[in-house]
Amino acid sequence: MPEPQPFELVIFDCDGVLIDSEMISARMLVAALAERGVSIDLPYVAQHFLGRSYPTVMATIRRDFGLDLPPAFEEDYRERLLEGFRRELRVMPHVAEVMDALGLPYCVATSSSPRRVEISLVLTGLWPRVQGRIFTASEVARGKPAPDLFLHAAARMGVDPARCLVIEDSLTGIASGLAAGMTVWRFTGGSHMANGYAPEPPEATPQMHFASFADFFHLAPDLRGAG
Repeated sequence: MPEPQPFELVIFDCDGVLIDSEMISARMLVAALAERGVSIDLPYVAQHFLGRSYPTVMATIRRDFGLDLPPAFEEDYRERLLEGFRRELRVMPHVAEVMDALGLPYCVATSSSPRRVEISLVLTGLWPRVQGRIFTASEVARGKPAPDLFLHAAARMGVDPARCLVIEDSLTGIASGLAAGMTVWRFTGGSHMANGYAPEPPEATPQMHFASFADFFHLAPDLRGAG
């Protein structure tokens, strides 16, 4: 059993951690880009887009395909995505129980837009647990993998970065948390990791992996509250 850690804050990523959204997002993006003549596959999405903000995704498409997508593309894609979420989105099993049982504060730090994260968490029933404690990439100069978002979240919550535990799924997010000087655990239970995941480079190698939130307090019993 790991030694107890002096954590004072748990920071959850959203997509692929709190909600099982990444496969829905990837399918929608592949289909939307195909209509514009850009052919990509799910592995390309996983490598280049997972855990990144929409502006970063658009910059990558511009760089790799020489295509400037019009503003209407973003609006159309986001609306299609939210409709897909309304049909298919699910909360990650046992994550609500973990949140309810934590004996320390927690928050959310996500690359998603404020509107998308709110709708996603309302749909999955998590919104009341995190309202007022959500930080998005729109609030910082640089998104993940830069450390800015996690450092911003820690500062807003009044906690030393070294006392923060980050729960992430993407290499981009892991690199961001580590660059912020935080402990990072990788959650591998999302449907987008059903067939495994790419090797982790040194700058994105977490301190621990777990595949189910049912195991969370077995890994960190000291983080459970007294209630």
